[in-house]
Amino acid sequence: MKIDGGLSFKMAEAADSAREVEEAGYTGAFTAETSHEPFLPCAIAAEHTERIEIGTAIAVAFARSPMTVANAAWDLQAFSGGRFVLGLGSQIKPHITKRFSMEWSRPAARMREYVQALHAIWDTWQTGDKLDFRGDFYQHTLMTPMFSPPPIEAGKPKVFIAAVGEMMTGVAGEVCDGWFSHGFTTASYLEDVSLPALQVGIDKAGRTKADVEVSLPGFVVTGETEEEMAAASFAVRKQIAFYGSTPAYKTVLDHHGWGDAQGELNAMSKRGEWDAMADLIDADMLNEFAVVAEPGDVADKLKSRYAHLVDRFSFYAPYSANKELWGGVIADLQS
Repeated sequence: MKIDGGLSFKMAEAADSAREVEEAGYTGAFTAETSHEPFLPCAIAAEHTERIEIGTAIAVAFARSPMTVANAAWDLQAFSGGRFVLGLGSQIKPHITKRFSMEWSRPAARMREYVQALHAIWDTWQTGDKLDFRGDFYQHTLMTPMFSPPPIEAGKPKVFIAAVGEMMTGVAGEVCDGWFSHGFTTASYLEDVSLPALQVGIDKAGRTKADVEVSLPGFVVTGETEEEMAAASFAVRKQIAFYGSTPAYKTVLDHHGWGDAQGELNAMSKRGEWDAMADLIDADMLNEFAVVAEPGDVADKLKSRYAHLVDRFSFYAPYSANKELWGGVIADLQS
């Protein structure tokens, strides 16, 4: 399993955070699009590292034209010496239409075409062939020498997409190099629902499982004292409860027979009872969603639960823990 770390989305912190991730032994460093532009920190990180992959997890695809994303990803791939991973996500309709003032329709079909458009553009830049992409959502039919960057020795960037639903997950299997699973999942849901959906897309495109990397941000509860373990448990239960309150994620709870909890969590969220929501996540639910272990046992539990299911893993730990603790877990995972 590859182990990925986080890259600060603040430009002033990007260099230091990237160096720390590389020195700690992680495979990759990923930044997200929240309150800052996601591509700029990747450029800084590429300049200050030598080994790790650098990428977005995720950049909002439908807020941008495939051409603008193609340019950004191409430059980062060239500048990093082939270490850039373009991670994309669809976001949800209110953000696309109301925050970005962009079009929304048929997100799975649109994402499939978006990735295909990226490859058509990159193929033109790499080979010099005429650009002639004509789809239902995007049309790219003009590329002149002045606007065509030179080929990249390392080749095109990898493209990952984030997906929760089965249709979008199938798109990842069909046209992408990787799939970001959502943190609100379990090993059982991955095995029984998500990975079969991914395989549908893989089979549709005549590909193999080896063509698509599976990445999971997995919850981990750990600490070096009882107080640290308790604080980590509360923080993770609170995060699980937050996701569980969202109707779109009810299918995961239903899979385990916990669907009734979604309505109660949703009602509590509307009343702003965020801390109290954590109490609804009992020990069985916590242990299903998270690896709960002392630091020395985390690696073995992660391997046992996920090594046969995912190719990349990142620690989803919404609490403070010292860097040495995670460094030890990484060393154990690589031993």
